[in-house]
Amino acid sequence: MSQPSRRFLRPWMVVTALGIALITTAGTNVKVVSTADADAAATEGQLDPASYAAEQFPAIVDTIDAEAVDLPELLTQLADGADESEFGNTSGASSAYAFPVTFTAVAEAATPPVMPVIVEGVPPETTVQVQVGPALNGTALRDVTGEISFNEFTNQLEYQSVATELNDLVRTEVLADFDAAAAEGKTITVTGTFLRVNPQLVSVVPTSIEVTP
Repeated sequence: MSQPSRRFLRPWMVVTALGIALITTAGTNVKVVSTADADAAATEGQLDPASYAAEQFPAIVDTIDAEAVDLPELLTQLADGADESEFGNTSGASSAYAFPVTFTAVAEAATPPVMPVIVEGVPPETTVQVQVGPALNGTALRDVTGEISFNEFTNQLEYQSVATELNDLVRTEVLADFDAAAAEGKTITVTGTFLRVNPQLVSVVPTSIEVTP
């Protein structure tokens, strides 16, 4: 009696069969996503610095108004060794403090983006200036309340962008009608905030600026 024929599986047959199975399985799990959907997914949950700044700006202005310290008094206290944390806030242990201040001064000739001012009671070796634009610099507005934390943001770029957007709001909402050239020689009252990077330079971002008629 003849023996039944036997069919042996060759190695290449096994590999081919597994490959077909994997391709079939992968094909059933592929989801086609449009470019618009992909972009939306990538940005979902990300903070919009402009919107965030616009939302926070009124509260920041209110805090500065409520907590502003007379500038000459603040500088005297700090020069006498007062703890900066008593009067201001900082974004981190190695960062400069931001202080809310108010003062009356005589405006000097503006050299945009700043306008030097003379404040009675401030030591002559200390330069005081008001940032009048068009560009405003620094993170004083972002940092002055102590309420805006880096942990709220995805990265350093977003965190910095919020500071920039807050400065832009000062430019459009506080300084839009302020004529720095016309203010020269006049008495002005300023409320705002500054970063104490250099003890001999006070560069104030104003949240309120009024010229005495």
